[in-house]
Amino acid sequence: MIIINQKQMEVNQVFTGKPSGKKYQLLQMMAKSKRVYEYRTIGELEFELNMRLRIMRASVLLNKSGPGFATFTTTRCNEKYWYLDYRGAIVLKPNVLPHTALNDIFINGKKYAFECATAMLIIFYKAVLESIGTANFNRLFAGLTLYDWQYDADLDLIIFNTTDFLLGDCLYFENPDVNPKTLHWQGENAILLERNLYFAHGIGIVPGKFIIDFLNTKRKKNATREAYLTDVVAIPNFRYLSQFRVLDDHEAVGLHQISHSSNLIVSEIGTKTYLF
Repeated sequence: MIIINQKQMEVNQVFTGKPSGKKYQLLQMMAKSKRVYEYRTIGELEFELNMRLRIMRASVLLNKSGPGFATFTTTRCNEKYWYLDYRGAIVLKPNVLPHTALNDIFINGKKYAFECATAMLIIFYKAVLESIGTANFNRLFAGLTLYDWQYDADLDLIIFNTTDFLLGDCLYFENPDVNPKTLHWQGENAILLERNLYFAHGIGIVPGKFIIDFLNTKRKKNATREAYLTDVVAIPNFRYLSQFRVLDDHEAVGLHQISHSSNLIVSEIGTKTYLF
């Protein structure tokens, strides 16, 4: 359900013309959802739509950049822009601009390795950067640190429970019988890219069953419980972040742009082909 200025809106009432494919799909999912998507203005809705598309694009770009999967003890980063602290956190070096260091992860990904929660934050930060511009991003995230789910207050993540998912949501697959020797596979965070297609750091862009099957290989001996998709969702606070937007709200971030900007054309999974 979409509510704008306290009024329920249908998709054809929100825009006079049909928006780009992915944006239109998002609007339809919102309108049919049991979740209430409430906005003060159409501009706030536009901001969320565009940022969700940028979250999806950042997921594809991060996957293409190729950072490794690591535990906190084996985390690595490009020391030109970051240093590792005693926890294995990736900390911005003094006199380095946050946007420069963040973008480097998407350019020189093979110089980095981190676990999946950190990957989700990197994706969110990238989407924020593209949504609010360099100057605002550098001001808000001047002391950027990448570590687990410890995020900057200005990202203002919202975590809640639902099974009514939306493209761009960060979801969680749990592995309740994880092998104690591989506790880093006790679960996997993933960005929803299609109705059953996810980006999961360390696994790739795959269907949900692939993630579950992978986690099941990381269970303890004589395990009785399979991995499963939980109802936990994490998203940035789109309404809060929208006050910092400087880009044109009507800028379309369509799937063709995702493909062009990432140099990815197709992803073949089984008999299906997905365009990015």
